[in-house]
Amino acid sequence: MNFTSVPNGATVAYFSMEIALDPDMPTYSGGLGVLAGDILRSAADLGVGMVGVTLIHRKGYFRQHLDEQGTQTESPHDWSPEERLQPLDPIVTVEIEGREVKVRVWRFEVRGRNGHIVPVLLLDTALPDNTAADQTLTDHLYGGDERYRLIQETILGIGGVEILRALGQDTNLIYHMNEGHSSLLTLALLEHRLGESGKPQISDEEIEAVRKACVFTTHTPVPAGHDQFPRDLVTRVLGERRTERLEATACLPDDRLNMTYLGLRFSRYINGVSMRHGEVSLGMFPEYPVEAITNGVHVETWAAEPIGQLLDRYIPDWRDDNRYLRYAIKIPLDEIQHAHAENKRRLLQLTEERTGVWLDEGTFTIGFARRATPYKRAELLLSEPERLEYIAESAGPLQIIFGGKAHPNDGAGKDLIRHIFEVGQQFSDAVRIVYLEDYGWKLARLLTAGTDLWLNTPAPPREASGTSGMKAACNGVPSLSILDGWWVEGHIERVTGWAIAEDHSEAADEAAEIAALYDKLEHDIVPMYYDRPTDYARVMRSAIALNASFFNTQRVVSQYLHNAYSD
Repeated sequence: MNFTSVPNGATVAYFSMEIALDPDMPTYSGGLGVLAGDILRSAADLGVGMVGVTLIHRKGYFRQHLDEQGTQTESPHDWSPEERLQPLDPIVTVEIEGREVKVRVWRFEVRGRNGHIVPVLLLDTALPDNTAADQTLTDHLYGGDERYRLIQETILGIGGVEILRALGQDTNLIYHMNEGHSSLLTLALLEHRLGESGKPQISDEEIEAVRKACVFTTHTPVPAGHDQFPRDLVTRVLGERRTERLEATACLPDDRLNMTYLGLRFSRYINGVSMRHGEVSLGMFPEYPVEAITNGVHVETWAAEPIGQLLDRYIPDWRDDNRYLRYAIKIPLDEIQHAHAENKRRLLQLTEERTGVWLDEGTFTIGFARRATPYKRAELLLSEPERLEYIAESAGPLQIIFGGKAHPNDGAGKDLIRHIFEVGQQFSDAVRIVYLEDYGWKLARLLTAGTDLWLNTPAPPREASGTSGMKAACNGVPSLSILDGWWVEGHIERVTGWAIAEDHSEAADEAAEIAALYDKLEHDIVPMYYDRPTDYARVMRSAIALNASFFNTQRVVSQYLHNAYSD
């Protein structure tokens, strides 16, 4: 395997528990994996020397099934790597719970616009030499209990380093940890420096040598979101010697292994994923210099065909250089409207096929699709049904399309989906509500392109970045959002979209946010859509020109090259 080097002569090994590589490969659950895939796609487009490392996830995250009351059930999302991927020869051994577990690797190629390839290595324990139980260790993404999760993170971090060594690709590498799931790679790197030494003492020089090779990106702005494992479980899975080494490097405070702190401790460069998130992370980890590189999306992947063809006509170079999207400001408004109408037609056609509910192409359509969990607050728009009915009757009818999965163990998230179904059945025809099950890559492309407004209502400051609104912006769909995450940077009132409330602090009053949300819809957004469609199209166009030209992974990769990967 030959990699093109980054400018400083190194190659980047990008570790992520999930990576969205192909719509038909369920190797991701949501935004973290989609971001990872978009970064690799832009790295391939830009000719960057990079290799992705992840797990195979033979049963995926899960398929979501919703009954007529909105009750979610799940089934495995089985797929066959043997039919889609190239097997590589090396098999490595990772010690887990005192036994040897064999790990093999599959190769996927991310091919850039000019033919440059970023290989992705997908680790797999489904080998006949392993026990039946061990063969399932790389099956389920975010499945199982604490033990299963720690074992998976051991395979990803330690097994990933061993696979790279077995492939002869362990020299002059920069290890980029996308969130804390892969932080145990730092332990593997440290052990290779220590050799067979059993000494518990570890020098500052040895720690610094590992730090020079590592970059860490955190995505989680609340303490509860960081993986932590009790010492007894760590000792059981990793063994006493490795546990002692973690303790010797001050990575077991209060007898718990915090995977985020492990990544922070051993990284030369640390970043959050938006300006706001960088500030929040500095407050959470004041002893570490947390920078910020705001997320983006791979525009060519997420711009739907009608918009892509329109951009091709007016901005021929946009695919090679997303900065040219700034010139979308010259595209005639009627052509923006025409391309969007086609995207909307496709979305509503699929919605009717899936749900049997007919939605009107001329009706203002709001989209909301995020992971179904309480802090995302999908139900905020439905807080006052009477007010929403009044807006629909006075300003113009509304259609709302929801999507998003609740984690199988998230009872509150499942309750939220049922609540949306229940409330949705109470409205008259002036407000039509549908919930599309099994939200994923293909549905996201349609939903972010075909709605008229993208809604985002997380409880601040829990939105690290958010990329669904960026996907919408690629298609000329403006956002109405809480000022948190990326929207703090992307929002220009009535130009790229609308802010629900100016206060983006934790002390923001939810009742005030609800009132502001309804006020913006009633007095500004819905009237503009129905009464001043040219003005609305101007906002759509600005979303492309001002947001898509910046919030893209070409810019993200370039920032990592200059700030994180350079010496």
